[in-house]
Formats: sequence, structure tokens, C-alpha cells
Amino acid sequence: MSPKPLSAVLKKLIRRLYLNDFPCGNGPWRPTKDDPDGIEKESIDDLLYLLRCPQSPWRHEDVSWSPQASELRELAVLEPRRLNTDFIHNYFTTLIIRGRDVLAIDGGLLKFSKLEELILSVNLISEIPTENLPSTLKVLELRANRLSSLSGLTNRPPPQLQYLSLASNSLGSHKDICHLTGRHWSQLVCLDLSDCEFQDQRSLLTALKTLPRLRTLLLKGNPFTLAPAYPGFTVDSLPQLLCLDASWISSSETCRFRGLAKMNDLIEDVAAVTVSLSWLRGIPDPLMIVDKKAKFPVITYRYFISYQFLSNHTSDNQGDDSESKLEAASHVTEDESISSDLQPNIERQVSILDTRVSAVSTNETICEAAHLSQYRTSKLTWSDYMNLSYTLTHTVSSLGDLKRFFNQGLCLNLEEEKILSWPAATEDVPLVKPNLTSKGKKGKKEEQVKSAPTKDKPKDKKSKCAPGLVEDPPIRRVLASAQILLQSLVQGNQWVSVVCDLRPLNADSEVEAAQTQKDLERKLNGDQKEEDKKPKPGEGRSAAQRNSMALKGKRKDTRKPDVDDPTSLSVPVQQEPVTVELCVELEKWKTASEAHCLITPTQNV
Repeated sequence: MSPKPLSAVLKKLIRRLYLNDFPCGNGPWRPTKDDPDGIEKESIDDLLYLLRCPQSPWRHEDVSWSPQASELRELAVLEPRRLNTDFIHNYFTTLIIRGRDVLAIDGGLLKFSKLEELILSVNLISEIPTENLPSTLKVLELRANRLSSLSGLTNRPPPQLQYLSLASNSLGSHKDICHLTGRHWSQLVCLDLSDCEFQDQRSLLTALKTLPRLRTLLLKGNPFTLAPAYPGFTVDSLPQLLCLDASWISSSETCRFRGLAKMNDLIEDVAAVTVSLSWLRGIPDPLMIVDKKAKFPVITYRYFISYQFLSNHTSDNQGDDSESKLEAASHVTEDESISSDLQPNIERQVSILDTRVSAVSTNETICEAAHLSQYRTSKLTWSDYMNLSYTLTHTVSSLGDLKRFFNQGLCLNLEEEKILSWPAATEDVPLVKPNLTSKGKKGKKEEQVKSAPTKDKPKDKKSKCAPGLVEDPPIRRVLASAQILLQSLVQGNQWVSVVCDLRPLNADSEVEAAQTQKDLERKLNGDQKEEDKKPKPGEGRSAAQRNSMALKGKRKDTRKPDVDDPTSLSVPVQQEPVTVELCVELEKWKTASEAHCLITPTQNV
């Protein structure tokens, strides 16, 4: 569907009503006074039935664009002579043109001189020339278009306009705020500015105060609605409001938020987001694949959850988590820039692993200069149920970036840290790590260790201390991840609490288990071949005796399989999903007194 002006779309829709074709209009199918006797023609009731019957092929389906469309078709049956071009244009009072690639509002709309409601949502309109809007217009909806400025809409706005929807457009500049005053919209009762890009809450509310008849306001989806002062500051600043974001304002809310408007100079458009991770469960036991007969190396596994979040100057760690501090150790699989001047007695610890300037490549990307930081929970040893007890409050001043981050979603990563520990080298016995790829070299090293001189060894073996362990650099890898949707926080919800199912683990244990199974099968096949080469004890017996023994063997096979037989354990066991409990809460002030208590200490500092 190619873009086109509004008048061309309307002309095509009216033409598709077929007002002059059967069963509408004047045609040979209609009875007249001059018809001779005995000629059968369709009655008016039959023609109306053909328009209304659901099974009729003449029942027109595409009439949703106006309530007057179906009325015109019936009028074309009852009084077809009245339907001229001017009558048709003046008959329409409502036009609903959604998703039809309308590019512009041209002067052809002025032909609809009695139009009161115009819905132009989900189109390609970038400018609104008010000189092309009928003066009788009371409802104008321009949701999800390409508007980036309101300058053209306020030149000569319709004087009787009561409802205006500008939602889901790229609006939010200070110039746009200047066009939303009572000087331009004196009769406006309902205003929809949801899902735009307004960030200055105080300036916008100052302009909306001048709308004398404003009673219904929609602001959800704007960046400033993520601040703690919303919606209390809006309710107290606009006392004439009856409905905010499709919810009626109760008298109790008015009392609770009374006084917030007087804190105009103290309120900042800064959001506080608390991320909580309660527990983690479902990780397979990693020690199941470790060779317990091998003394060294000693293998240690630790697990934690990591995620990226928008960084700001400070983040308040509300959890008692010493592991959330910065690490000074280097890792094999990660290169982290770490600050070493940490103070252990600081009350608020920053749990930033690394701060980067990154461009997120998603459908809705965060701005190119958005700072993302890596955060993680404490590292825990394996158990079926791990108590994470992680709580961290992020303070974000760029509300526009936070909105885009919520729409993108939060990615949780389950990471594993594997540490190999070896016996420390001593004066008598140097540190030797076995080379698994060369058996010959390994044997020579063992002989060298065994043939070490023993003259200088102390005679008292009890006084000799056991050698310590030396840890290799940790090996870190991501086992699973999940994308958590947070769009509801942008649409007015205060928190998102979910038990998310991480993607199935692609652990090495599955590969090693499969390899072990193959080795066992090969071994069994090799033993079976050796048994076949040996002379069977029943070869010298008669055929009847051999058949009898074979029958006994078959009966034995029908019994329950032996537990020691590895081939009987080849059926894969379904693994439980790995789950983690997450809660993301957006701070909101519930009362004016709560806001005063939170703001006053900061102001004194």
C-alpha cells in the first residue's frame, strides 16, 4: 500500500460503498409507478434484507471506517435521489482511518463540513496543517504517526476541540510544551500524551495548568513517569484532574499527595530501580563428572548471576553481600578493569565489575553513549537450592535511556567459575603438573620425583607440615541466560516479579557423559569379541542341549536388567530447568510526607 493523501483514501472508501449499484441506488430492480402490471421487481424490504443479511453477497464488510457508512447504504435503498456528492460529504460526522498509510491531510477534508470526530492513528503523517481541519471538529486522534513538532497544529486549531491524542509520537521538546497551553486549547477536556518523549515533568505540568477544562490526562510511557515523584506530583499540581492514566483519582490520593506541588524546587527527575535476586535452583551437580579417585587437581565450582544495567555516579547496595565488591583478581575468560583502592568499612559498596561505553544492537537500541555496568551476585558453591540474597538499588538520571533499557529488557546470565588447585612446590619436591597429552613425559617426571635425594629430609615426619594448594586463575563461562521483559514498568507498573526459566544448560557434563557411554559400549564390544574367539563350552554338546541352554538364556534376558550393566542406563534422564527468582522495583513516593523525609537529608547535605 503506497502512501497517499487523506482525500484520496476517503474517495476510494466512499466509492467502495457502491451506492449506485444493486441493491442500492436507482436501477431497473426498483419498482416504479410506471411499471406495467405483472412485472415482478424487488421490494424495498427485500433490498434492505440483502444489505443486512450476514449470508448475503451484497452485505458490505468494509464499513468499520465510519458508523455512517452502513447508514448511507440503507439510505441509498430508501431514498436514492437524495444522495448527491455534497449530501454524502456532509452526512459523515466520524471518520476512522487507521493503518491506511495516510501521508498528509490535504484540503479535500474540508468537504466534510459537519465532521466532528477524526481518527488518524497508525499512519505516516508528519505535519498537521490546521487550515485543512474542519472547524466543527471535536475529537482528533493522531496516535502512532511521525509527528516531531506541534508548531503546525497550533496555528489555527479547531476552536471546539475537546479530545486530542498525540500518543506514540516523537514529541517532548520545550517548544512542544509551549504549544500545550490554554491559549491554543481553551475547550480541551481530554489530552493523551502517552508514550512520547517528555522528560521535564515540571515544565509540562506548568503548561497544562493553563488548560481550564482539562479533566482527563494520559502521560504513561513518558520518561519522567519513571521518577519517584510521579504520579503524586502530577495529582497535586493539577487539582482539577479527575482521571490520570485511565484511573480515577480518589479523594484519598488527593489527600496523600497534598503538598508535593510545593516541593517543585526539590524534586529531581531521577529514577531509583531496585534489583533483587532471591534464589537459584536446578543446576546439575558438577562433581558428578569429576574423577574422585584422582587426588589432584582439586576442583572447585562456584556459581553466580550477572547482568548489565545503566550506570550512574552511585549505586546503593542494600544487600549484606561482601562478594558484591570489586575483585582484584584477573580471570582467564574475562578481562576486567578493576580499581584496587577499596575501603572495606564503607557502608555503601559499589558492585560494579566493569564500566563500559557500549552500543547495544537491538531493535530499540539504547543511545550510543549509554554507560552500562556489569553487576553480579555473590559466588556460591553448588547446592540444589542457592540462597542469593542479592539486593541492589540503581540510581539513573537519564530517564530517556532508562525507558529504552526497560523496553529492551534485562538479560540475566548464569555463570560458573571453575578453579583448579595444585599442591604447592617445596624445597624437596618441586611443583609438577601432569601432562595429560604425553604419557612418556609424565612417567619420566614421576621417576624424577621418586628418585629425588632423601639425605637432607628431616627424620621427624610428624613435624613436617602438609603442603598447601596453589590455585590456577579461575576459568569462567556462561552456562545459561534469560531475557526479562520490563515494558510494564514503562506503562505504569511499579514492579516486575518473576520466576524466570533460564535456557537449558549446554554443560560439558552432558558431552562427557555421552563420551563415557560410548567408551563403555566400545569396551563391552571388545570384550564380546574376545569371548567369541575363545572356545565355547557347549560346542561338544548335542544340538538339543545347546537349544536348551539358549532357551534358558532368553528367559534370563526377559528378567529385569542388571543394574551393573552400563548399557541398561543409556536412556537419557530429563534435566530439571534452572530457575531464578527476580524482582525489579521502581521507587515511587506514596505520600508527600514520605517524599519530604527522603528529600530533606539530601538537601541538607
